[in-house]
Amino acid sequence: MELTENKQRYIEVTTEDLPLHCPMPSMTLWNAHPRVFLAVERTGEALCPYCGTLYKLKGGPCKPHH
Repeated sequence: MELTENKQRYIEVTTEDLPLHCPMPSMTLWNAHPRVFLAVERTGEALCPYCGTLYKLKGGPCKPHH
């Protein structure tokens, strides 16, 4: 995984990144703010309340299992 700075304001994630939290492990500034888990599964996107990074789930919201 490539390290990225925590300055990017839009990050596309996949289901492999779930459960999603910010900052992500690949961010070099991993200690920029406390880790916060983001619920991206239902709506397909989530906004970090600390740094304002918008995370979008590739493929959109997860389909509910019956």
